[in-house]
Amino acid sequence: MYLIKTPFWLRCIYPTLTWRKLNDTKTIYITFDDGPIPNVTPFVLKTLKEYNAKATFFCIGDNVRKHPDIFRQVADAGHSIGNHTFNHLRGWDTEDQAYLDNFIKCNELTQTKLFRPPHGRIKFSQIARLRSVFPDLQIIMWDVLSGDFDRGLSPEKCLKNVLSTVKPGSIIVFHDSLKAFDRLEYTLPRALKAWQEEGYRFGQL
Repeated sequence: MYLIKTPFWLRCIYPTLTWRKLNDTKTIYITFDDGPIPNVTPFVLKTLKEYNAKATFFCIGDNVRKHPDIFRQVADAGHSIGNHTFNHLRGWDTEDQAYLDNFIKCNELTQTKLFRPPHGRIKFSQIARLRSVFPDLQIIMWDVLSGDFDRGLSPEKCLKNVLSTVKPGSIIVFHDSLKAFDRLEYTLPRALKAWQEEGYRFGQL
């Protein structure tokens, strides 16, 4: 069970996290979780370039370690980089010190002030520990979840999910992962085209 549009009450529970970035310029923020990996991440980079769009990539440290050349392609293309832990840890199921250590291990590779907790699940105590060590850390959530990771979701429904819910300031989550690729390959170019035609700009976090 997951929600495509983040509800107001959830943003109220975690008010210190970034859920969207309100603006008057019709700017939206496209993000990708779980890469970098072969084939999928290069497809994303190629598609973004076709629409002159920038994005933010929340990278798993172990994938950065395995695929440093693809990671460099992301950075060299001018996209923003975020930390997504080294091993895609679920915060609710992880002891605080182990979570912090895994974050640090990833950040040794990513060197960023942006962080997205895997699955969007993080304890208040983990937020406090992270910010005690990294006071400038920005913890980025989202207000639109594409659902591209859901193998039971049709590509057409994935596209509808994002087109029907995006507003100026929205932070949208896609995944540059093998699990998501069938839906991502269909949705991303069509969504970028539609948003461009609607006058949206593509910002970086």
